[in-house]
Amino acid sequence: MLVQRSLYAYLWSEKLKKVLLIEDDDIIREHTAEILKLANYDVITASNGKDGGFLAKSKIPDIILCDIMMPDLDGYGVLHIVSSNPQTATIPFLFLTAKTQLTDIRKGMGLGADDYLCKPFSGVELLEAIEVRLKKMNVQKKPGPSDNENLNYENVLNSNLFELLQLNSKYHISTYKKKEIIFHEGDSPQYIYYIKSGSVKGYKTHCDGKEFTTNMYVPNDFFGYVDFFTNKSFMESTIAINTCEIIKIPNDDFLKAISQNKEISVKFLNLLSGSLKNQEFQLMSLAYDSVRKRTADALLYLLDKSSYKGQHENEIIVSRDDLASLVGTATETVIRCLGEFKEDELISVKGRQINIKDIDGLKEI
Repeated sequence: MLVQRSLYAYLWSEKLKKVLLIEDDDIIREHTAEILKLANYDVITASNGKDGGFLAKSKIPDIILCDIMMPDLDGYGVLHIVSSNPQTATIPFLFLTAKTQLTDIRKGMGLGADDYLCKPFSGVELLEAIEVRLKKMNVQKKPGPSDNENLNYENVLNSNLFELLQLNSKYHISTYKKKEIIFHEGDSPQYIYYIKSGSVKGYKTHCDGKEFTTNMYVPNDFFGYVDFFTNKSFMESTIAINTCEIIKIPNDDFLKAISQNKEISVKFLNLLSGSLKNQEFQLMSLAYDSVRKRTADALLYLLDKSSYKGQHENEIIVSRDDLASLVGTATETVIRCLGEFKEDELISVKGRQINIKDIDGLKEI
Protein backbone atom coordinates (compact mmCIF):
# COMPACT_ATOMS: atom_id res chain seq x y z
CA MET A 1 0.00 0.00 0.00
CA LEU A 2 1.10 3.55 -0.69
CA VAL A 3 0.24 4.89 2.73
CA GLN A 4 0.24 3.34 6.19
CA ARG A 5 -3.17 2.38 7.60
CA SER A 6 -2.89 4.85 10.50
CA LEU A 7 -2.40 7.72 8.06
CA TYR A 8 -5.46 6.68 6.06
CA ALA A 9 -7.50 6.47 9.25
CA TYR A 10 -6.55 10.03 10.14
CA LEU A 11 -7.33 11.41 6.70
CA TRP A 12 -10.74 9.72 6.44
CA SER A 13 -11.73 10.69 10.01
CA GLU A 14 -11.25 14.40 9.30
CA LYS A 15 -13.44 16.68 7.25
CA LEU A 16 -12.34 16.68 3.61
CA LYS A 17 -9.34 19.03 3.39
CA LYS A 18 -8.71 21.29 0.42
CA VAL A 19 -5.18 21.24 -1.06
CA LEU A 20 -3.92 23.80 -3.57
CA LEU A 21 -1.14 22.29 -5.71
CA ILE A 22 0.91 24.79 -7.78
CA GLU A 23 3.34 23.02 -10.14
CA ASP A 24 4.34 23.88 -13.72
CA ASP A 25 5.57 20.38 -14.61
CA ASP A 26 2.54 18.54 -16.02
CA ILE A 27 3.74 15.05 -15.09
CA ILE A 28 4.68 15.95 -11.51
CA ARG A 29 1.45 17.93 -11.04
CA GLU A 30 -0.78 15.09 -12.30
CA HIS A 31 1.09 12.41 -10.34
CA THR A 32 1.02 14.42 -7.09
CA ALA A 33 -2.67 15.30 -7.53
CA GLU A 34 -3.49 11.62 -8.03
CA ILE A 35 -1.78 10.68 -4.77
CA LEU A 36 -3.65 13.41 -2.91
CA LYS A 37 -7.02 12.38 -4.36
CA LEU A 38 -6.40 8.75 -3.38
CA ALA A 39 -5.79 9.99 0.18
CA ASN A 40 -9.23 11.69 0.16
CA TYR A 41 -8.09 15.29 -0.32
CA ASP A 42 -10.03 17.85 -2.36
CA VAL A 43 -7.33 18.90 -4.85
CA ILE A 44 -7.14 22.20 -6.73
CA THR A 45 -4.29 22.54 -9.25
CA ALA A 46 -2.55 25.45 -10.94
CA SER A 47 0.12 25.24 -13.64
CA ASN A 48 1.77 28.59 -12.83
CA GLY A 49 2.34 31.02 -9.98
CA LYS A 50 -0.13 33.67 -11.17
CA ASP A 51 -3.05 31.24 -11.32
CA GLY A 52 -1.92 29.73 -8.02
CA GLY A 53 -1.95 33.10 -6.26
CA PHE A 54 -5.45 33.83 -7.60
CA LEU A 55 -6.78 30.42 -6.50
CA ALA A 56 -5.27 30.81 -3.04
CA LYS A 57 -7.31 33.98 -2.51
CA SER A 58 -10.52 32.76 -4.17
CA LYS A 59 -10.66 29.16 -2.88
CA ILE A 60 -8.98 29.58 0.58
CA PRO A 61 -7.43 26.08 0.74
CA ASP A 62 -6.43 24.33 3.97
CA ILE A 63 -2.85 23.90 2.76
CA ILE A 64 -0.73 25.02 -0.22
CA LEU A 65 1.93 22.97 -2.02
CA CYS A 66 4.01 25.09 -4.36
CA ASP A 67 6.96 24.59 -6.70
CA ILE A 68 9.72 27.23 -6.57
CA MET A 69 11.13 27.40 -10.09
CA MET A 70 8.26 28.62 -12.29
CA PRO A 71 8.13 31.19 -15.12
CA ASP A 72 6.59 34.66 -14.64
CA LEU A 73 5.92 34.26 -10.89
CA ASP A 74 8.07 31.83 -8.89
CA GLY A 75 7.22 30.12 -5.61
CA TYR A 76 8.73 32.92 -3.52
CA GLY A 77 6.39 35.38 -5.25
CA VAL A 78 3.37 33.16 -4.56
CA LEU A 79 4.39 32.91 -0.89
CA HIS A 80 4.65 36.70 -0.70
CA ILE A 81 1.15 37.11 -2.13
CA VAL A 82 -0.30 34.52 0.25
CA SER A 83 1.50 35.96 3.30
CA SER A 84 0.39 39.51 2.50
CA ASN A 85 -3.33 38.66 2.49
CA PRO A 86 -4.94 38.36 5.98
CA GLN A 87 -7.35 35.70 4.65
CA THR A 88 -4.54 33.42 3.47
CA ALA A 89 -1.59 34.38 5.70
CA THR A 90 -2.13 31.52 8.16
CA ILE A 91 -2.53 28.78 5.54
CA PRO A 92 0.31 26.22 5.86
CA PHE A 93 2.68 26.63 2.89
CA LEU A 94 4.98 23.81 1.72
CA PHE A 95 7.55 24.16 -1.04
CA LEU A 96 8.06 21.32 -3.52
CA THR A 97 11.51 21.81 -4.96
CA ALA A 98 14.71 20.32 -6.31
CA LYS A 99 16.64 23.18 -4.68
CA THR A 100 18.33 21.71 -1.59
CA GLN A 101 20.98 24.30 -0.75
CA LEU A 102 20.72 25.69 2.79
CA THR A 103 20.68 29.24 1.42
CA ASP A 104 17.60 28.45 -0.69
CA ILE A 105 15.84 26.72 2.20
CA ARG A 106 16.72 29.56 4.57
CA LYS A 107 15.31 32.11 2.11
CA GLY A 108 11.98 30.31 1.95
CA MET A 109 11.78 29.87 5.72
CA GLY A 110 12.63 33.52 6.21
CA LEU A 111 9.69 34.45 3.98
CA GLY A 112 7.34 32.29 6.05
CA ALA A 113 7.29 28.84 4.43
CA ASP A 114 6.34 26.05 6.83
CA ASP A 115 8.25 23.16 5.28
CA TYR A 116 10.15 21.82 2.26
CA LEU A 117 9.71 18.62 0.30
CA CYS A 118 12.70 17.93 -1.90
CA LYS A 119 12.10 16.25 -5.25
CA PRO A 120 11.88 13.39 -5.82
CA PHE A 121 9.67 12.60 -2.79
CA SER A 122 7.60 9.52 -2.05
CA GLY A 123 3.85 9.44 -1.53
CA VAL A 124 4.36 8.65 2.16
CA GLU A 125 6.69 11.65 2.61
CA LEU A 126 4.16 13.91 0.90
CA LEU A 127 1.16 12.79 2.94
CA GLU A 128 3.02 12.73 6.24
CA ALA A 129 4.28 16.28 5.69
CA ILE A 130 0.71 17.45 5.01
CA GLU A 131 -0.64 15.55 8.01
CA VAL A 132 1.86 17.15 10.39
CA ARG A 133 1.04 20.67 9.16
CA LEU A 134 -2.72 20.19 9.32
CA LYS A 135 -2.50 18.71 12.82
CA LYS A 136 -0.45 21.68 13.99
CA MET A 137 -2.96 24.05 12.40
CA ASN A 138 -5.81 22.34 14.28
CA VAL A 139 -3.93 22.75 17.54
CA GLN A 140 -3.41 26.46 16.91
CA LYS A 141 -7.12 27.00 16.12
CA LYS A 142 -8.43 25.40 19.34
CA PRO A 143 -9.61 27.90 21.98
CA GLY A 144 -8.39 28.00 25.55
CA PRO A 145 -5.90 25.18 26.18
CA SER A 146 -4.38 25.45 22.70
CA ASP A 147 -1.33 27.33 24.01
CA ASN A 148 -0.36 24.35 26.15
CA GLU A 149 -1.08 21.90 23.34
CA ASN A 150 1.01 23.94 20.92
CA LEU A 151 3.83 23.99 23.47
CA ASN A 152 3.57 20.20 23.77
CA TYR A 153 3.71 19.88 19.98
CA GLU A 154 6.92 21.91 19.84
CA ASN A 155 8.39 19.79 22.66
CA VAL A 156 7.58 16.63 20.71
CA LEU A 157 9.10 18.15 17.55
CA ASN A 158 12.29 19.05 19.40
CA SER A 159 12.42 15.67 21.09
CA ASN A 160 12.04 13.90 17.74
CA LEU A 161 14.77 16.10 16.29
CA PHE A 162 17.00 15.18 19.21
CA GLU A 163 16.42 11.49 18.48
CA LEU A 164 17.09 12.15 14.80
CA LEU A 165 20.49 13.57 15.71
CA GLN A 166 21.20 10.33 17.63
CA LEU A 167 22.66 12.16 20.61
CA ASN A 168 21.43 10.05 23.53
CA SER A 169 24.63 8.09 24.05
CA LYS A 170 27.10 10.17 22.06
CA TYR A 171 27.67 13.14 24.37
CA HIS A 172 28.21 13.68 28.06
CA ILE A 173 25.41 15.38 29.98
CA SER A 174 26.62 18.58 31.69
CA THR A 175 24.97 19.64 34.94
CA TYR A 176 24.48 23.33 35.75
CA LYS A 177 23.45 24.49 39.20
CA LYS A 178 20.81 27.13 39.85
CA LYS A 179 21.98 30.62 38.73
CA GLU A 180 25.07 29.17 37.01
CA ILE A 181 25.97 30.93 33.75
CA ILE A 182 25.98 28.69 30.65
CA PHE A 183 27.39 31.28 28.26
CA HIS A 184 27.77 35.07 28.17
CA GLU A 185 26.57 37.55 25.58
CA GLY A 186 29.47 38.15 23.17
CA ASP A 187 31.02 34.68 23.62
CA SER A 188 31.91 32.80 20.45
CA PRO A 189 29.53 29.84 19.89
CA GLN A 190 31.25 26.52 20.37
CA TYR A 191 28.19 24.31 20.92
CA ILE A 192 24.50 23.89 20.22
CA TYR A 193 22.65 23.20 23.49
CA TYR A 194 19.83 20.74 24.25
CA ILE A 195 17.99 20.68 27.59
CA LYS A 196 17.35 17.22 29.07
CA SER A 197 15.94 18.61 32.32
CA GLY A 198 15.59 21.95 34.08
CA SER A 199 15.01 25.45 32.71
CA VAL A 200 17.24 28.18 31.29
CA LYS A 201 16.72 31.93 30.96
CA GLY A 202 18.16 33.97 28.10
CA TYR A 203 18.75 37.66 28.79
CA LYS A 204 20.52 40.77 27.55
CA THR A 205 22.24 43.32 29.80
CA HIS A 206 21.86 47.05 29.14
CA CYS A 207 24.83 49.40 29.55
CA ASP A 208 23.30 50.63 32.83
CA GLY A 209 23.33 47.07 34.21
CA LYS A 210 19.62 46.33 33.80
CA GLU A 211 18.63 42.92 32.45
CA PHE A 212 15.99 42.19 29.83
CA THR A 213 14.74 38.61 29.50
CA THR A 214 14.79 37.45 25.88
CA ASN A 215 13.89 33.75 26.11
CA MET A 216 12.84 30.95 28.43
CA TYR A 217 14.05 27.45 27.56
CA VAL A 218 12.53 24.26 29.00
CA PRO A 219 13.17 20.49 28.59
CA ASN A 220 13.46 19.34 24.95
CA ASP A 221 14.39 22.86 23.80
CA PHE A 222 17.48 23.59 21.69
CA PHE A 223 19.22 26.95 22.12
CA GLY A 224 22.33 28.67 20.79
CA TYR A 225 21.58 27.62 17.21
CA VAL A 226 20.38 31.07 16.06
CA ASP A 227 23.86 32.52 16.55
CA PHE A 228 25.38 29.50 14.80
CA PHE A 229 23.25 30.07 11.69
CA THR A 230 23.86 33.83 11.67
CA ASN A 231 27.61 33.29 12.25
CA LYS A 232 27.74 35.82 15.09
CA SER A 233 28.75 35.90 18.73
CA PHE A 234 26.03 35.02 21.21
CA MET A 235 23.42 37.80 21.25
CA GLU A 236 22.24 36.89 24.75
CA SER A 237 23.53 35.42 27.99
CA THR A 238 21.99 32.27 29.46
CA ILE A 239 21.64 31.24 33.09
CA ALA A 240 20.19 28.14 34.76
CA ILE A 241 16.89 28.92 36.50
CA ASN A 242 17.20 25.66 38.45
CA THR A 243 19.45 22.62 38.30
CA CYS A 244 19.77 21.68 34.62
CA GLU A 245 21.02 18.73 32.61
CA ILE A 246 22.25 19.96 29.24
CA ILE A 247 23.83 18.21 26.26
CA LYS A 248 26.37 20.31 24.37
CA ILE A 249 26.71 19.44 20.67
CA PRO A 250 30.03 20.60 19.13
CA ASN A 251 29.59 22.93 16.17
CA ASP A 252 31.50 20.64 13.79
CA ASP A 253 29.21 17.70 14.62
CA PHE A 254 26.13 19.88 14.25
CA LEU A 255 27.31 21.24 10.88
CA LYS A 256 28.00 17.69 9.67
CA ALA A 257 24.51 16.57 10.73
CA ILE A 258 22.63 19.37 8.95
CA SER A 259 24.83 19.06 5.86
CA GLN A 260 24.24 15.34 5.46
CA ASN A 261 20.58 15.08 6.44
CA LYS A 262 17.95 17.22 4.69
CA GLU A 263 15.33 16.43 7.35
CA ILE A 264 17.56 17.76 10.14
CA SER A 265 18.45 20.92 8.21
CA VAL A 266 14.83 21.72 7.36
CA LYS A 267 13.62 21.13 10.92
CA PHE A 268 16.32 23.38 12.36
CA LEU A 269 15.55 26.08 9.82
CA ASN A 270 11.92 25.84 10.94
CA LEU A 271 13.10 26.44 14.51
CA LEU A 272 15.27 29.31 13.33
CA SER A 273 12.37 30.92 11.50
CA GLY A 274 10.21 30.64 14.61
CA SER A 275 12.92 32.18 16.78
CA LEU A 276 13.39 35.13 14.44
CA LYS A 277 9.64 35.72 14.28
CA ASN A 278 9.48 35.63 18.08
CA GLN A 279 12.25 38.21 18.32
CA GLU A 280 10.43 40.42 15.82
CA PHE A 281 7.25 40.10 17.91
CA GLN A 282 9.17 41.08 21.06
CA LEU A 283 10.58 44.19 19.40
CA MET A 284 7.16 45.21 18.08
CA SER A 285 5.67 44.65 21.52
CA LEU A 286 8.29 46.81 23.21
CA ALA A 287 7.83 49.54 20.62
CA TYR A 288 4.05 49.74 20.51
CA ASP A 289 2.38 47.83 23.38
CA SER A 290 1.53 49.45 26.71
CA VAL A 291 3.26 48.24 29.87
CA ARG A 292 -0.11 46.95 31.06
CA LYS A 293 -0.47 44.74 27.96
CA ARG A 294 3.15 43.54 28.15
CA THR A 295 2.68 42.60 31.81
CA ALA A 296 -0.47 40.63 30.99
CA ASP A 297 1.36 38.87 28.13
CA ALA A 298 4.27 38.05 30.46
CA LEU A 299 1.98 36.46 33.06
CA LEU A 300 0.29 34.31 30.42
CA TYR A 301 3.69 33.38 28.98
CA LEU A 302 5.03 32.27 32.38
CA LEU A 303 1.89 30.22 32.99
CA ASP A 304 3.07 27.89 30.19
CA LYS A 305 6.58 27.55 31.63
CA SER A 306 7.02 24.63 34.01
CA SER A 307 9.89 26.31 35.86
CA TYR A 308 7.55 29.05 37.10
CA LYS A 309 4.47 26.98 37.89
CA GLY A 310 3.23 26.95 41.49
CA GLN A 311 1.58 24.11 43.38
CA HIS A 312 -1.93 25.08 42.33
CA GLU A 313 -3.54 25.36 38.91
CA ASN A 314 -3.01 28.75 37.22
CA GLU A 315 -0.42 29.74 39.84
CA ILE A 316 3.05 31.04 38.99
CA ILE A 317 5.95 31.87 41.28
CA VAL A 318 8.18 34.68 40.06
CA SER A 319 10.12 37.55 41.60
CA ARG A 320 9.12 41.09 40.69
CA ASP A 321 12.62 41.70 39.29
CA ASP A 322 12.39 38.68 36.97
CA LEU A 323 8.92 39.71 35.84
CA ALA A 324 10.10 43.27 35.18
CA SER A 325 13.04 41.87 33.18
CA LEU A 326 10.63 39.90 31.03
CA VAL A 327 8.29 42.88 30.53
CA GLY A 328 11.18 45.24 29.81
CA THR A 329 10.37 47.92 32.36
CA ALA A 330 11.17 49.05 35.91
CA THR A 331 10.28 46.81 38.85
CA GLU A 332 8.15 49.57 40.37
CA THR A 333 6.08 49.80 37.18
CA VAL A 334 5.40 46.05 37.19
CA ILE A 335 4.36 46.21 40.86
CA ARG A 336 1.90 48.98 39.99
CA CYS A 337 0.44 46.93 37.10
CA LEU A 338 0.03 43.89 39.35
CA GLY A 339 -1.80 46.09 41.84
CA GLU A 340 -4.19 47.20 39.09
CA PHE A 341 -4.75 43.60 37.99
CA LYS A 342 -5.47 42.66 41.59
CA GLU A 343 -8.04 45.46 41.93
CA ASP A 344 -9.68 44.28 38.69
CA GLU A 345 -9.81 40.75 40.20
CA LEU A 346 -7.72 39.34 37.37
CA ILE A 347 -5.11 37.95 39.77
CA SER A 348 -4.44 37.42 43.46
CA VAL A 349 -1.00 37.96 44.96
CA LYS A 350 0.77 36.46 47.97
CA GLY A 351 4.49 37.21 48.09
CA ARG A 352 6.10 35.76 44.97
CA GLN A 353 2.99 33.68 44.25
CA ILE A 354 0.63 35.04 41.61
CA ASN A 355 -2.65 33.22 40.99
CA ILE A 356 -4.28 33.92 37.61
CA LYS A 357 -8.00 34.21 38.40
CA ASP A 358 -9.21 35.43 35.00
CA ILE A 359 -7.16 34.15 32.04
CA ASP A 360 -9.63 35.50 29.49
CA GLY A 361 -9.48 38.91 31.16
CA LEU A 362 -5.71 39.01 30.79
CA LYS A 363 -6.00 37.90 27.14
CA GLU A 364 -8.43 40.77 26.47
CA ILE A 365 -5.83 43.24 27.73
